[in-house]
Amino acid sequence: MKNIADKTRSMPRRAALIATIAVLAAGTSACSLLSMVGVVAKRPAETEFGLGPRASANQKYTATLQPREPLRLRRLQTVPVRITDAAGRPVEQASFTVDGGMPEHLHGLPTQPRIGRSLGNGVYEIDGVRFSMGGWWEFKLAIDSPAGADRVTFNLSL
Repeated sequence: MKNIADKTRSMPRRAALIATIAVLAAGTSACSLLSMVGVVAKRPAETEFGLGPRASANQKYTATLQPREPLRLRRLQTVPVRITDAAGRPVEQASFTVDGGMPEHLHGLPTQPRIGRSLGNGVYEIDGVRFSMGGWWEFKLAIDSPAGADRVTFNLSL
């Protein structure tokens, strides 16, 4: 009889425990769990944010994002980028790869942006850009031209 009485008294505790776990799970995202365990990237200084101009890592290029309208969340958009060489001349015949993501959330871009057409004067369209949520985004370009390969990172706060 004692075992039945013990089980009967522990059932409300189990139900309360299950309810508490369910509420915590529903209110806690994977992103906030990562920050609780200390897996968070160090956010750059505010001076490192913006559309550019941004010098590439090895100073071969300067890149400037030139969106036709402000960058928006949850919207597929085309973003022009202007690339100049170290002397300020437009870079023609460049090839690119686009990468990025949210360092604080440990996920990449929700789409696979790609370089579309060249508009001339060192301006290229980046098609398929989408930012799925607000926060700090890194938008990375790997640039290759006759001047050599280099990379540039834009820190964006959306």
